[in-house]
Amino acid sequence: MPRLLFLYLFKRIGFGVLVVQFALSIPVVLSYLLYQLPPAAVRGGLVIPALIGVTPTVAYVTLPMAVGVATALEFGRMASEGMIAVLYALRLSVWAICRPALVLAAGIVVLGYLLANFAAPHYSSEMQDVLNVVRNSLNHRMLDAAHFYTFDNGVKTLYIERWETPDLAVNLFVRQLSIEKMQEETVTAARAEFRRNESGVIVALSNGSIQTRSLTTNDVRIASFDEYAMALPMQGSASLPDRGWRGVYELSAGDFLGNYAAAKRDPRQLGEWTAEAAKRFGVPTLAIAHTLLAMALVLTFGNITGRRGAAGGLATIAIPVVHIGFLVALESLLRLNGLFVLLLGALAAAEVGVSVWLIARLNFSPKPKRLFGGRATSAARDAYATPLA
Repeated sequence: MPRLLFLYLFKRIGFGVLVVQFALSIPVVLSYLLYQLPPAAVRGGLVIPALIGVTPTVAYVTLPMAVGVATALEFGRMASEGMIAVLYALRLSVWAICRPALVLAAGIVVLGYLLANFAAPHYSSEMQDVLNVVRNSLNHRMLDAAHFYTFDNGVKTLYIERWETPDLAVNLFVRQLSIEKMQEETVTAARAEFRRNESGVIVALSNGSIQTRSLTTNDVRIASFDEYAMALPMQGSASLPDRGWRGVYELSAGDFLGNYAAAKRDPRQLGEWTAEAAKRFGVPTLAIAHTLLAMALVLTFGNITGRRGAAGGLATIAIPVVHIGFLVALESLLRLNGLFVLLLGALAAAEVGVSVWLIARLNFSPKPKRLFGGRATSAARDAYATPLA
């Protein structure tokens, strides 16, 4: 194929991948954030960290589908405009026409591996930190008035009557237990200002009282104060609170492979490890499989003479169906038994094999038959001109 034509098709399909990728990723990311984050997360400034945390994972999962759909759309356009017939007339083989899309798909595979094994594990930690803050109410701007909140496994209980500003509360109530001192403290204040530092949140209380009750003798002491400060285990200004645990999806490539020895001891952890391994190392390779399938469907069942056909729409629908079905099977079956990876691998290989076979049939040029045992005529030789790569 001429270099200029190769670059033309490569750029058109590449631009289509960008458009389809944005069209696929944005709704998936937004729907995930809307499902996971409450409206109060906007006040707490957690939307941007969550967006950064989930985007790389969604990107590498949807990239194979994007390149397959973009290829189907571009080849469908070429078929409807008669461009495929023109390329055949230039004596280009089917594989030569498919080469730009295959080269682009190979680059997408490399990009997918980088995202799946380095970018996604690194940034997914931010998403898990955000979910930890949301589920444990560790951001004071997410606290609703007239609700009780507990911290430190129920050691501290917090109640706020109403908010004047995002950082200033009216009529605050705090109850906390001290196992070391064997006492219970109940703190009430007319006003409370939440101030963040690098390690957590300091609450500056005004016009309140502290009631201390001994857990052993039940003696009660009450003291009033004008100004009082206390620390709360919430999100500080430096970073999100530490969770104390890491998921297998947060491990880089080397740490992930090294975690297999520990995961195989527990069937549940082994299922999660196998599903994550299939996503990291199997999903990116689907870019080539989906690209081959898209080209095979359009070139085999499409009308390459420029007349309207349904092959382009068929390929555009088939690629998402195949990809989503693969992801659903991956997440559900592999968590039950890791041996299902053989079934998924066989299905992916079948997709590649059928696609290659369909394209190879189009590329096959039969030899002219001899007439009455003699040499073929020149007209027959011209009718079966062999395509050039």
